[in-house]
Amino acid sequence: MATKKIISKKKMWLFAIGQFGWSLLSALITNWLVYFYQPTEDTIAQGQTLFIPQGRVIFGALTIIGGITALGRIFDAITDPLIANASDRSTNPKGRRIPFMKKIAIPFAVVTVLVFWAPVNEISAVNSVWLLVMLLLFYLFMTTYCTPYNALISELGSNQDTRISISTYISATFILGSAVGYAAPYIWGALEPSMGRIMAIRVTFIILAAIGLVALLVPTFTINEKDYVDQKPDTDDAFRSLGKAFKNKEFRTFVGSDVLYFIALTIFQTGLTYFITSLMGLDEKYTTILYVLMTLLSFVCYAPVNMLAHKYNKKKLVMIGFCGLSVTYGITAMSGMFGIPGIVWGFIVPIIAAFPMAILGILPQAIVADIAQAESVTTGENREGMFFAARTFAFKLGQSLSMLIFTALATIRPDIGLGYRIAAICAFVICLIGAFVLSHYNEKKILGIIAPEKVEK
Repeated sequence: MATKKIISKKKMWLFAIGQFGWSLLSALITNWLVYFYQPTEDTIAQGQTLFIPQGRVIFGALTIIGGITALGRIFDAITDPLIANASDRSTNPKGRRIPFMKKIAIPFAVVTVLVFWAPVNEISAVNSVWLLVMLLLFYLFMTTYCTPYNALISELGSNQDTRISISTYISATFILGSAVGYAAPYIWGALEPSMGRIMAIRVTFIILAAIGLVALLVPTFTINEKDYVDQKPDTDDAFRSLGKAFKNKEFRTFVGSDVLYFIALTIFQTGLTYFITSLMGLDEKYTTILYVLMTLLSFVCYAPVNMLAHKYNKKKLVMIGFCGLSVTYGITAMSGMFGIPGIVWGFIVPIIAAFPMAILGILPQAIVADIAQAESVTTGENREGMFFAARTFAFKLGQSLSMLIFTALATIRPDIGLGYRIAAICAFVICLIGAFVLSHYNEKKILGIIAPEKVEK
């Protein structure tokens, strides 16, 4: 058997560009979907069209947009293990991962735009059906790209230090992609005078989706998977393989904390524009300014986080990240109060969030890769894709819950922002619970299997 190459830093960055692509497309949905289909009174006054019924019209408790997004996330969670198993079992001579990524990149970018292209220019059941179908396709295509992509983190990283480096690089491109997604109001703001608000938003998303597509394709054309990975297809079916992943006690503990983190994060991300415009009283364009500030500050934190991750166990750092984000969410819940100007709150939030965001952007994926490698060493079975899919399967179910929570809470006295404050408080409490759950993860056991020299004495 030929000796496999050690991935270079250049190739790591080329691989990380793919993360920029899918994080940009994902950001368009995460950041702007609810804002587009459940607009505030101010955006309606600016020319935003209502496309679907508003308010808590499902059982008197849930919104249409909340129900659709929750269904989308549940569907997404179910398809994760199916795609992961197909990738793990693949015998494609070009590799188990990159062929999936290459084939799905164009449909993924196209359907991202179509999510916002409701066919009827008024409130209509047709638009609700359209949104549901397009959102299901979006999540299916994103899973088909991201699940094989994430599996490569473990496979390209031949040791723990390499995996931490890869996780650092893709975290950097993830935040950059998200920041570009948050910049959308500046683009549609420039186009709006000539096109009107709706068409300006759609053209903006076409531009950003095209940029995302190019990034998605970069790793598929510049990395030869077979140079770095021994292809050993898994033989289990999807749900048997998923069951084996969840039999791992340390993985279950980590995933439990991860689910809570993503519930809190999704509530915060979905509500960020509302927090800025309603609670802080700032223009929607400040969403871009403040997120870019948070991104730049997070980048500054990447080097120390990377250094600390090589020196200390990841579990302790991630718990610090949980606590830091809890503080951020608590501050957000109080924003606009005590006579403090909105702009001051606006700058406090990204400053406090930067370091924990850097931690939680880099280290959780490295932890999953550690667990996957330990399982491979212990059992001799290679199901890296399934471990990452099992993680996303769980947290996407959590995200579906968070979308129901936020969209329902957002209808509570939106004129004074009461529901938005309650949502931020929920994120605060959930994040603290996540830290408590993670405290039970036995990292020493995992490191004792894959890197005994890293275990603290």
